[in-house]
Amino acid sequence: MTVTLIVWIVLALIAIGVYLSWTAGRLDRLHSRIDAARAALDAQLLRRASVTQELATSGVLDPAASIVLYEAAHAARQAEEDHREVAESELSAALRAVFGEPAQVDAVKEIPGGVEAATELAAAVRRVPMARRFHNDAVRAARALRRHRTVRLLRLAGHAPFPLAFEMDDAPPVALADRPGT
Repeated sequence: MTVTLIVWIVLALIAIGVYLSWTAGRLDRLHSRIDAARAALDAQLLRRASVTQELATSGVLDPAASIVLYEAAHAARQAEEDHREVAESELSAALRAVFGEPAQVDAVKEIPGGVEAATELAAAVRRVPMARRFHNDAVRAARALRRHRTVRLLRLAGHAPFPLAFEMDDAPPVALADRPGT
């Protein structure tokens, strides 16, 4: 009977070890997914700011709109990590202010190369909320797993920082959002 008990104890320990290993691996994969989603979000934010700066310096917009867009895009590109969400939200607000009316988008499209610029800006503006949603979904899943008592007590997350969501105003300008293919 003692041999049977020892076998059951060993099997239970192996099962617990496999579960803990699987949980730690899952947490590691979630952190990798967060890193990949953050890189994609950073790329989309940089693309949006770059396209906005190009459009602002192209001479297509009136001087006031150009200055507003250029300064907001420049601030978003140069913002340090702890101020980035605010700078990106300000860029979203500037884009909504300038491209709130379809007439402004139509004016951009009338100049040579304007159709391509408007299309590229519309695509960049649409991709930011998707990239942010993917990032925040990965963060939400990792946070949920890290809140489990077993993960906390056994420190299965290691020294990885607690994942933070990227919260910003990413509502697109109405005139650009209404024109998905143009």
